[in-house]
Amino acid sequence: MYQINTENNELIEINPRGFKDLGFKERENLQEWIAKTPSALGEELLIIQKEFDGFDDTRERLDLLALDKKGNLVLIENKLDDSGKDVVWQSLKYASYCSSLKKANIVQMYQEYLNKEGLQADATENICEFLEKEDINDIILNSGTNQRIKLVAANFRREVTSTVLWLLNYGLQIECFKITAYSKGVDTLLINFDQIIPTPEAADFMIGINEKDKEEKQVERSRSVAETLRFEFWNLTLDELSRRKISLFDKVSASRDHWLSVGFGISGISLAMIFSKFEARIDLYISRSDKETNKQIFDIFAENKHEIEQSFGSELTWQRLDDKKACRIKCFKKFDGYNKENWEEMIDWLATHLTKMNDALRPISVKISRKLRG
Repeated sequence: MYQINTENNELIEINPRGFKDLGFKERENLQEWIAKTPSALGEELLIIQKEFDGFDDTRERLDLLALDKKGNLVLIENKLDDSGKDVVWQSLKYASYCSSLKKANIVQMYQEYLNKEGLQADATENICEFLEKEDINDIILNSGTNQRIKLVAANFRREVTSTVLWLLNYGLQIECFKITAYSKGVDTLLINFDQIIPTPEAADFMIGINEKDKEEKQVERSRSVAETLRFEFWNLTLDELSRRKISLFDKVSASRDHWLSVGFGISGISLAMIFSKFEARIDLYISRSDKETNKQIFDIFAENKHEIEQSFGSELTWQRLDDKKACRIKCFKKFDGYNKENWEEMIDWLATHLTKMNDALRPISVKISRKLRG
């Protein structure tokens, strides 16, 4: 690694350092760094367990367990300096143990992790948010043999890299990350995570082939019940909106998602109808790129809460969501959504409250739009 000296137009080498020489430890440091910043491993991950030893009939301990954005389990094994010769066999054992975990097991172990870490959060809600799904029942976790392995070490032995490369030929999803520490002066320490197996370019190619195979198999399968229901429900809902001459969704087609949305006159703000197994809902969703701007927009709406709710006819649910980037204003009603006998009432509720929500919020959004342009 080099530092650029712009004054002299030259490179200054920053020398690598040994982690143990710097006083760092595997469990107290490396493991915590990854747990707090899992994106260092090249993708968005949700850490759901740490130091997990809850496997049946064994006292072995898994360093970190995570979910990726497809709901697959990702096993992370950390070795601060040398990988050792048995890390592949060890990680394969853990993967076999994890392959039998069901959705309920995963949610439970994640909740236990949150509780242990003192995090006041609900595991089900966090997983739904991470996977961008409305209902946990629509989520598939730990499908088939799609468990993934990430090995992290400062140095990988040849017997390890040779075995990993061989296993990749058989479709196992294993990655090796070489970590290197650097020191710059007395106070600045740097760390680099470098994916060495497979290289990112090779990984993209291999993933492309695997995804193609999966896609071909999925085409042969029938659509899920939930997706079929949603598509049918949205067609009926859009027909009813058209019949009532509610034009907000005239340019929107039915989908298999749990939501349909339209813009609301301001970039990053949408008005959405939500259809889930348990409720119908109307959302004003504020999700611009800048968190602070989202909160400012929400606060302007909130300052006009009395006027908005008076126009709407009842109270709304106001979610500033200070720990998240986005904000939400919503109204909802509980239904057994997958029971078609309730659909007529649900669609009537959505059409009525969509109009009321639009009429109540639109005047304030016009003011906000002018303010943003000014």
